[in-house]
Amino acid sequence: MHQQCEMDEGRVRRRKESQNGSTGHNVDSQSEDRQPEKVIALQKDVGLVSGICLIVGTMIGSGIFISPKSVLLYSGAIGPCLLVWAACGVLSTLGALCYAELGTMITKSGAEYVYLMEAFGSVVAYLYSWTTLIVLKPSSFAIITLSFAEYASTPFYPGCAPPVVVTKCLSAAAIFSIVIVNCFSVKLASYVQNIFTAAKLLIIIIIVVAGIVLLAQGKTENFSNAFESTSVSVGAIGLAFYNGLWAYDGWNQLNFITEELKNPSRNLPLAIIIGIPLVSVCYVLVNMAYFTVMTTTELLLSPAVAVTFGDRVLYPLSWIVPVFVVFSTFGSANGSCFTAGRLAYVSGREGHMVKILSYISLKRFTPLPALLFNGILSIIYIIPADINTLINYFSFAQWLFYGMTALSLIVLRFTRKELHRPVKVPIVIAVLMVLVSLYLVLAPIIDKPQLEYLYCSIFIFSGLFFYYPFVHRKVTWGRRLMSKFTHNTSVLRGNKHISSMKC
Repeated sequence: MHQQCEMDEGRVRRRKESQNGSTGHNVDSQSEDRQPEKVIALQKDVGLVSGICLIVGTMIGSGIFISPKSVLLYSGAIGPCLLVWAACGVLSTLGALCYAELGTMITKSGAEYVYLMEAFGSVVAYLYSWTTLIVLKPSSFAIITLSFAEYASTPFYPGCAPPVVVTKCLSAAAIFSIVIVNCFSVKLASYVQNIFTAAKLLIIIIIVVAGIVLLAQGKTENFSNAFESTSVSVGAIGLAFYNGLWAYDGWNQLNFITEELKNPSRNLPLAIIIGIPLVSVCYVLVNMAYFTVMTTTELLLSPAVAVTFGDRVLYPLSWIVPVFVVFSTFGSANGSCFTAGRLAYVSGREGHMVKILSYISLKRFTPLPALLFNGILSIIYIIPADINTLINYFSFAQWLFYGMTALSLIVLRFTRKELHRPVKVPIVIAVLMVLVSLYLVLAPIIDKPQLEYLYCSIFIFSGLFFYYPFVHRKVTWGRRLMSKFTHNTSVLRGNKHISSMKC
């Protein structure tokens, strides 16, 4: 009887080791394999305040320091520029409310990926993961680090723009450093994120307070005739919204951690209602502060808007502005890199991406393959393009999927009526988001066709050439090739797949 119990315990132990990817049979091996599961497994540790901080910290990045020039350029005057910033805040709030319903109805990790999978099936979800992992995530990372590099180098080139090669080299160095930090330790990456989030909030407060003081002193001449020389081009307004909404991007990040949110039916919508309007007010006030000391021409000619503001208002302490803007953009880049592996893991687990992307380092407990993959692509993206081109390219594809996600809410209202909806927004909000997304995708293309839109469309649908043989048909030679690649790279990097781990 005693021997039988030992045999049963041995079978259970070996079964658990097999499920956890273990190659050993001793107690140390078991505890080592269970440790990553404990670190990565989702727990409901995020409360309302943390949810608000996540939204605010993710949204406030490089956009408010880079996009003001582009929003003003395409809107044509100060009045429409401020209206675009306010309207972008309203649109972000409405979009986040749609995500609140989806996130509390489908409590899975992956955000848009799982919503599109539920509403439209595997093909659409695959095209989203294909586009996001190959284009959207790395291009976003590249845009933020280019912004970091521009502000970091501007003080060393007074009176002129920094050389392009300097900006791109600094951007590549930032990507390399951030990827190394995130690959080394989850805790270290979290500490870095917390420190730089505090820095970005501090610089926003400094700029807003300085602007309020200047307005109180009567610096309002730039606001007279605020709607003079307004651009009426439909495509130009669309591009103005592109650049404004880029600064607001991040309002959907809370949906990636729905499983970790305490009482999501209450805290998810509350965090959205509190966090996004707070950021909207800050953004409008920051732009008003810029216009108290710069005319529209001066703002458009400024290589770094926030630095110019600091030179004119905070001298001799003007150096604090570029320093804290660098901190802000570096922190946003770190946050972008920090979250990049989650979608890769879910896609790999569902069989939509190579399995190696869903592996973790058993030594560091980080999604090392996904982080390296994202970093390499980001460095490639900084080579040919400037910041504004990347923003337009990113927004075109991103808002296509935002619109389809809002459409999925409408579809699920009719196809999955039985699902429990703790939060239920008026369907007119989802319809409005679909129409706005359609406008933001089509208006710039119709007004001024550019090759990047064509390249983006071709790339999105080119994913079908990989989906049909490798995902739908699961060709034998493809599985063998990927199996060998996954085995060799995982052994080489010391990574293993935790099959029982949930993302």
